[in-house]
Amino acid sequence: MLSARAAVRSLKKYHPPLSGRTGLRLDFNENTQGASPRVLARLRELTLEELARYPEREPVERQVAEFLGVSPAEVLLTNGVDEGIHLLCQTFLQEGDEAVLVVPTFAMYELLAGSAGAKVIAVPAARNFEFPTDGVIAEITERTRLVAVANPNNPTGAVATRERLLRVAEAAPQAAVLVDEAYFEFYGESMLRDVRDVANLFVARTFSKAYGLAGLRIGVLAGCEQQMQMVRKVASPYNVNGVALSCLPAAMEDQQYVSSYVAEVVKGRERLQRALEGLGIRYWPSRGNFVLAAFGEHARQVVTALGRRGILVRDRSSDPGCAGCVRMTVGNEKQMDELLVALEGTVREIGMGEKVGP
Repeated sequence: MLSARAAVRSLKKYHPPLSGRTGLRLDFNENTQGASPRVLARLRELTLEELARYPEREPVERQVAEFLGVSPAEVLLTNGVDEGIHLLCQTFLQEGDEAVLVVPTFAMYELLAGSAGAKVIAVPAARNFEFPTDGVIAEITERTRLVAVANPNNPTGAVATRERLLRVAEAAPQAAVLVDEAYFEFYGESMLRDVRDVANLFVARTFSKAYGLAGLRIGVLAGCEQQMQMVRKVASPYNVNGVALSCLPAAMEDQQYVSSYVAEVVKGRERLQRALEGLGIRYWPSRGNFVLAAFGEHARQVVTALGRRGILVRDRSSDPGCAGCVRMTVGNEKQMDELLVALEGTVREIGMGEKVGP
C-alpha cells in the first residue's frame, strides 16, 4: 500500500485561520491598505496573450537584483518566502541532518525542515525574547545543516544584530544560515551586503508585507553565486506566476507609496505600544508591523471581544513562551484609531487589572 515518507507522516499540521476573515484584518501581518495603485493599473492592462504565455522570471529578476544592489546570479525570485525556505531545505537537508531554530518563530521553518527529514533543534529565546546567540552556537554540531532566523522575528518583533548573525554563520560553515527579512522595511537593517562574502549566508525578502502583494505570492532569496547555482537546480523555471512578475516592477517603482505606508505603520506601532503601556498591559517592543502583548488568562476573551467589534487579531498562546499572548498587526492611522478605541473598550469590558501578563 502506498504510504507517505515517515518524515511527512510525523509532521505537525499547520492550520492558519483563513476562513471567515471579515472586518479589520489585523491577524496576519498583511498590508492593511493594499498595494500601490500602479499595481492595479498594471493588472487592468494584462492581456489574454500574456496570460497564455509561460512566465519569464529572469527579466524581472534582473530588475530586483539592481533594486537590491546585488548581481542577478545572487538572487532567485520565489513563490513567497515559503518557497525560498522550501528550496533551501531541499537543497541542503536530508534524513538525519539537524535544523536549528530559535523559538517562538515562523512555523514554516519547522514544517519544511521536518518534511526534508531533518531533526529540528529548538532553542528558546532569551529573556524578553532576545536572540540567544550563545544558545544557538551551543546547539551547532557537525550534523547542523540549517539555521533559520526571522529578523525581525515573528511573532515577537525582536531582532538580532548583524554581529550576532555573523557569529552564527561563522560557527556553522557547513550549514545554510537563513536570515528571513520579511519585515525588513519596518526595521531598516539588512544582511544583504554580506551574502557575497559569507558563503553559507542566505537572505529572504518578501513583497507580501510592505508592498501589499501577499495575494500574488512573490519573494526573493539571495545568496552567494556558487550556492545559488545549487538552489536553482531544485527550483522550477516557472515557480513565479506571470501576473506576479508583471506587477512586481510597478510595485517597486512606487517607492513613495511604500515609504509613506511604512512611515505610517512605524508611527502606529509606537501609538499602540504607548496605549498598551497606558492600559497596564505588558508588550514587547517590536521592529515589525505588529506588536505582541500579554493578556494572560484573558487572551482568548480579548480575541473574541475584538472580533465582535469587527477586528481580527491573533492568539499566539500556543507558541513557545507565549502563553496568554496576542499579536496585533499595525495598520494606517484610521485603522489604529479603530483598534485603540476597541482595545480600550475590551479591557474595560473584561475588567482587567493592573499590569497584565507574565
